Amino acid sequence: MDEIYSTLEEKLGYLNSQQIQMIYQAFLFAENAHRLQKRASGDPYIIHPVAVACILADMKLDYLSIVAGLLHDVIEDTPVTKNEILDHFGEVVANLVDGLSKLENLVFKSIQDKQAQNFRKMVLAMASDIRVIIIKLVDRLHNMRTITALAPQKRQRVSKETLEIYAPIAKRLGMHDIALELEDLGFLGSYPVRYRVIKEAIAQVQGRHTQVLNEIKNTFQQKMIQSNVPFSTIFGREKHIYSIYRKMKNKRLPFSDLTDVYGFRILVDQVDHCYRALGVVHSAYKPVPARFKDYIALPKPNGYQSIHTVLFGPHGVPMEVQIRTKEMDNMANYGIAAHWLYKTTDEAGLGLIKQHAWLKGLLEIQKRTGSSEEFLENVKIDLFPDEVYVFTPKGDVIELPAGSSVLDLAYAIHTDVGHQAVVAKVDRQFAPLSARLKSGQTIEVITSQTNRPTNNWLDIVKSGKAKSAIRQYLKTQHRQSMIVLGGRILTKAISQGELCQLSDRHWHDILTKLGVKSKEQILQEIALGIRNAQEVIGLCQDYQQASGGELEQRLKIKGSEGMAIEYAECCMPIPGDQINGLLRIGRGIIVHQAGCPHLLKAMRAQLQTVAVEWAPYVVGEYRVYLRIETLNQRGVLAMMALAVSDAKANIDDIVVENHTDQQAVVLLKLKVADKAQLASVTRRIERIALVMSVKRSPL
Repeated sequence: MDEIYSTLEEKLGYLNSQQIQMIYQAFLFAENAHRLQKRASGDPYIIHPVAVACILADMKLDYLSIVAGLLHDVIEDTPVTKNEILDHFGEVVANLVDGLSKLENLVFKSIQDKQAQNFRKMVLAMASDIRVIIIKLVDRLHNMRTITALAPQKRQRVSKETLEIYAPIAKRLGMHDIALELEDLGFLGSYPVRYRVIKEAIAQVQGRHTQVLNEIKNTFQQKMIQSNVPFSTIFGREKHIYSIYRKMKNKRLPFSDLTDVYGFRILVDQVDHCYRALGVVHSAYKPVPARFKDYIALPKPNGYQSIHTVLFGPHGVPMEVQIRTKEMDNMANYGIAAHWLYKTTDEAGLGLIKQHAWLKGLLEIQKRTGSSEEFLENVKIDLFPDEVYVFTPKGDVIELPAGSSVLDLAYAIHTDVGHQAVVAKVDRQFAPLSARLKSGQTIEVITSQTNRPTNNWLDIVKSGKAKSAIRQYLKTQHRQSMIVLGGRILTKAISQGELCQLSDRHWHDILTKLGVKSKEQILQEIALGIRNAQEVIGLCQDYQQASGGELEQRLKIKGSEGMAIEYAECCMPIPGDQINGLLRIGRGIIVHQAGCPHLLKAMRAQLQTVAVEWAPYVVGEYRVYLRIETLNQRGVLAMMALAVSDAKANIDDIVVENHTDQQAVVLLKLKVADKAQLASVTRRIERIALVMSVKRSPL
């Protein structure tokens, strides 16, 4: 076993003797805990934690991280407890190892649920100590390097998880080298044939372009010397296999059409040398228009800083050139881990601040989401490799995922700004909340205290923070709407008996007998059809059921009930229609037209109904379909749109169901206030000479 430890020991020269001794004690502890275990390859299990510790040592992490790396599997895979680690190695190491351990003692609904809950626990742990995720990523890296020993099905599952979660997290934390290797290994495990084909194609290109690449490198060196621009090194940089595959897939390009399979990286000593070097490379070869990015002036959210430019090289060979300082390069390779290597540099400080801001955002999402699977879904949204950078009117830079809207920006500023957003000014021009953002734009969000989120906002936003905030608001509103509706249903049921109202004593009887803590929960369950209102008030000692049948009193539909009441898609009732309500468990009241076949079928099946009718004054607009048969001539759709506009109704959509050269059937999806307005629309469309018939659809 000393031979195994020696591979780690030779990497620990940057630590003092006392720290190295503690690492050795951790090795002995882990070796004893895992002594009866083997890896899937048949090797002693201790090889894995030692390999993890070696990678951490190569990254020059602190000794406590290396100790935790050696012990990271002992709680999960052996009888060792957290308290034992606490006694031997202290609180910091015990918390790190506990944060890395999976939730093996819980029962999960599915593999996805297990994955999501493990990830949720890890996020909470790494919010307290960022080293948790660094060690976890290194653990995953070594597992991926040795994944060929696993069965094909498990290899596929682990590789997919690596591509979807761990590689993007590494990239988000700025750990570029680890992210790229995780991507390539995950790609190899998921698509071995595609990996091999691209690797062979790269090897062929490399052979053809070796002389050209050497020529470019020599040109850069000579130009830098002639221009008196100090530089540390210039080296060729090969694109990784998975990044090439992703570009081929996203842009639908064959390998032969890719223009930047190879590139160069120039390392200099100071920031101002980066811009001087940029002038040198642009004087050597012509730059490709619109392919320049300055991540020094506008760093990425993970703290990454560099200048990127694409040039037309000799013989028409395009290439990407990256220019950065040596400290920026270390930040790009090690990301958040560079904090321990360069504790006093501005670059490391910038990265650490940005990562803690990201983790704070994750915790906000975690608090708002109900299930672990929803939390993981929202986090995945934010793990995008590309971002847009926009400015507030005060000049603050805000980073958002590519494809974000004005509404995403509003939520990035503050949740309340998002909830109350109405419209925005993009570069001083008014724009809707759905407008997609582009880097460099200045955005001013205009709010109103009366505005509130709606369901369709979920289709507008891109970022995980915005989605989780909107979902949380809608859930809260749904609950409040259900409580109000449950109260109205209960009041209607009370009026049929001898009780006039429920006193505090009545509620005490009900809550005690049902074992429920609050009357709000009872009201919500009544609205959702989980509890019967008559049965609930029957728990009151002095309640007597009315002897007659159901009273004529009906529940009034006002149109302001929000999500508490749904309007059936099958018949689309509007104010003025005769209606009835169907109480569906878990959903609430579904309002149907009285003659709707689906409602009649439900009544025959003895499903619970609620007598409802429209209130004298109803608010809102209601969807309805008109099925129109018309002659197929130019301009007929414009005539219909004008007719709808004249009736002061709104068109949601126009669908041409089928048509010939002579005739067409048009389905108009409208929003109207009531049946009278629908009649006005119908009359105006019927007056169009080309229209043969107008019918309300589906009834």
